[in-house]
Formats: sequence, C-alpha cells, structure tokens
Amino acid sequence: MSDHGRMDSTGSEVAASVAPEPDQPDTEAAHPHFHRRVTSFRARRSSISDNQQAVWDRLWPQLGTQARDGDEPAGPLDTTPAGRLDTGAWFGRHAPVILEIGCGTGTSTLAMAQAEPDLDVVAVEVYRKGLAQLLSAIDRTGTTNIRMVRGDGVDVLTYMFGPASLTGVRVFFPDPWPKARHHKRRLLQTDTVALIADRLRPGGVLHAATDHQGYAEHIAEVGDAEPRLRRIAMDSDRLPMSVHRPVTKYERKALAGPVVTELLWERTP
Repeated sequence: MSDHGRMDSTGSEVAASVAPEPDQPDTEAAHPHFHRRVTSFRARRSSISDNQQAVWDRLWPQLGTQARDGDEPAGPLDTTPAGRLDTGAWFGRHAPVILEIGCGTGTSTLAMAQAEPDLDVVAVEVYRKGLAQLLSAIDRTGTTNIRMVRGDGVDVLTYMFGPASLTGVRVFFPDPWPKARHHKRRLLQTDTVALIADRLRPGGVLHAATDHQGYAEHIAEVGDAEPRLRRIAMDSDRLPMSVHRPVTKYERKALAGPVVTELLWERTP
C-alpha cells in the first residue's frame, strides 16, 4: 500500500473499542461481491525480530487491531470486516482524528504525530513488519497519540469509520502499479476518493504524495473530479493538520531521482 522507505498476548486491556452499527453490513450475504474486490497491495510474509515480537506481544493488544477477523489480513478478503471504531474510547480522549493509509515503517507517522500531540493518528498498514517497527518506535519514544490497524485501507474506511468522522486522510507513496494492466490495483481510484471525501468532515483534508509522475497525474484527475473536494495549496493557512512530511530514508537516497508530487484537497461544506 505504502512505503516510507520503500517497504520492502494477552492482556487485560482490549485491542480497540469496536462497536457494530445496526446499518453496517457484516456478512457475505449483505455484500455478495466484497471477496472479488481488487486490492492495492501484494501478499507477502516477513519475519520480525525477537525484540519486536516482545514489544508486539506487550503493546499490540492496547494499540493495535485488525480490519478483518483472522490472522492474515494480507491474504484473501475472506474474513468478516471489523465493526466501527470508537476512537474516543481507544485513545482515552476526544480529539481530531487523522487516518494514514499505508504507513509503511512509520517514519512519517511518528514524526508528524509527535509534532501534533493534539491530534490522534490511526495508521493503517497491511504488513506486520512495518507495524512492528512503528510499534517499537512508539515504545521507545513514549508517543501516546498513535493507534494502528493491520489490514486494507479501503476496509478501514468502509467499515471502521463513519461519515464526516475524520479531520484528515494521508496517503503517502502508495504503490503506483506502473504497468497499464495493473492500474486497476491503484489505491486512489474514483470510488476510493469518493469514500475518503465522505469520511472527511467539512474542512477536512486529503493529503497525497507520490514520486511516480503517471500516478500523480491520475491522482490529480480523480481528486479534482470529486465534487466534495476542492484543491488547495500546500501553504494554505487554514489547514486543520500539518502537511509537512519529514524526508524519509528512501527520499534521501532518491534526491537525484523522481520528483515528489504533493497533492492536497479540502472537503467542502
């Protein structure tokens, strides 16, 4: 989904407060086609270190949850979607919520959350290795305003958040799927951008970044075509969240390479 560096238990507290909604479908019968949705990520397995596993066992039950029931959310979408998140209960406070889809190893996630302690960040990633690295960084730094969801960002938007519930959505360096026959796998398509627009509150912001020129043009086209979004400048003085990303390890290595395009939209009233 995303790569901020080119991505390559038990406890007395619950993993997250999840409340099913009466109008929220949770069965294949209600959604006969959700198994056939094309995902924007590649299935893969990767190991984590013993130290990361120890941190995972200790902190994941409090700070993490899954977008679908089951042990392998990166596999086929053949498990039940999770219910609606109660972010107030999960974070222990009521604050504006930022959703980051595809946090990779969490370099930007951590830095931006630390810079804005008044905002709560929900970071979504398919790959356990990246989440384990972020979880270890949270443990090391004592950062308190990040929670994590392992799974598909579209599932998270569809089932875990309601309309007008988000102050911002960040999508940094999603997989560009450069071959034409794979463009259908790109995350930021018309339907997904419309879903993001629905989940943003009025004045909320969609911030996308990519270093693939073709994908940048595609994102700009679908974002500009969404009637509930209005393109705004990166230096706008009315933004409800920061749009200043730290330069990642990958970007430092690629400074002489592709130009990073930043795209920003505001949810209209």
